Order: sequence, then structure tokens, then C-alpha cells
Amino acid sequence: MKEIVFLNRNKHKWEKFEKLLNQSSDSDPDTIANLYIQLTDDLSYSRTFYPGSSTTIYLNQLSMRVHQKIYKNKKVRKGAFKNFWKTDLPLTLYQIRKQLLYAFLIFIVAVFIGVLSSRGDQAFVRTILGDDYVNMTIDNIRKNDPMAVYKQHGQTEMFLGITVNNIRVSFIAFVFGIFTAFGTGYILFSNGIMLGSFTYFFIKHDLFWETTRVIWIHGALEISVIIIAGAAGI
Repeated sequence: MKEIVFLNRNKHKWEKFEKLLNQSSDSDPDTIANLYIQLTDDLSYSRTFYPGSSTTIYLNQLSMRVHQKIYKNKKVRKGAFKNFWKTDLPLTLYQIRKQLLYAFLIFIVAVFIGVLSSRGDQAFVRTILGDDYVNMTIDNIRKNDPMAVYKQHGQTEMFLGITVNNIRVSFIAFVFGIFTAFGTGYILFSNGIMLGSFTYFFIKHDLFWETTRVIWIHGALEISVIIIAGAAGI
């Protein structure tokens, strides 16, 4: 359809919409909503076939006016922040309780596999954590400072590093759900194996409680977030 035909066919409708928007009194919400749907349909068509034209610019401006009319007087629910934590979030977690259970079971089974595999094969820890990390930590243990690796940077840098890593792992666990539950399950399983190997490595050197005090301050939140993100991916 040529632009002039499209314009002539719809201009009376758009003029009617403009008059409706210019009315000082509040219009019927259903009418405004229907108006917005029609305008966005026309705008999408115009953007597809007449990009950059004056018609597209006009429709874009008109759609923005309708959008503002819809949302400018929208009232924020009183106590919304409190209700989110008290009601909305618990209900959401309850609704996905099965997925949460699956994500937790995948992760915790992987942790036990990591522990048992590390216990049965000393080379398994190196395979999972890497030779550099294992050798460096063993050297730090001999120096009576097993947590030295976590003291090499300032608290702010360490906090930001852990935060970014948590977000990255959680995001990947969620996004891999595009490959069905197997994609998310792989991320949960691999991170569970890593945690199990890491835990047994320090248990073997009688440093479990010391690592717990240093690492699990943020680890409890980190693991919870990964499992919730895994449930979302599933």
C-alpha cells in the first residue's frame, strides 16, 4: 500500500483520536486502551513500510501522548514494597516449589558427587579447581594463611568481584533454560560438583570451619540465588 493511500484511509480515525486526547475530562479507560492498541498497530505498519516518513513520526508522537494519558495518573499501590516481600515473593516461590525442589536436588546431588569423587581420586580436585589454584592454596596452608587468596584484594574489590560472578552464574543458569531443563541442569550440576570438590579439599586439610567463617558469609546467599535462578530456568 502506498503511503498516501494509508494516510487517506486512516487520517479521519487519527483526527478523532486527537480530539479525544484533547478533551479535558477523563475518557473511558476501555476507549483509551482500544485507541492505544489501534495506534500501535498503525505505527508498526508505518515503521515497516514507511520508516522515517512524516506519517511514522506523527503516529509515534500520537502514541506517546496516549501512553502518557494512560499512565500519568496511575497510582502506586500503598505498601507495595512491604507487600512484595511479605506476600508477592512468597507466593511466587510457592508457585514454583516443584522447580525449586528439582533445582535443589540437582545441585545437592552434584555437591555429594563432588565430595565423593574428590575423596576417591586426589586428582579430581585439580581437574575441577585447576592446578594453579590448588598449588597456591596448598602453599598458603603451609604458610598458615589458607585464606590468603581472598585477602589479595581490598574488601570493595572482593565484594564487587563476588557480586559480578554471582550475577553471571545466576544469569547463565536462567538463560540456559532455553535448552529445556537440561541446559539449566548442566549449570546447576557443574557448579554443585565444583562446590563439593572445593569443600572436600578444605575438609581434607582440617580447615572446613575456617573456610566456613570466611567464605560462607556470602556463600549462603550465593548458593540460594543460583538455585532460585535454576528454578526460573527450569
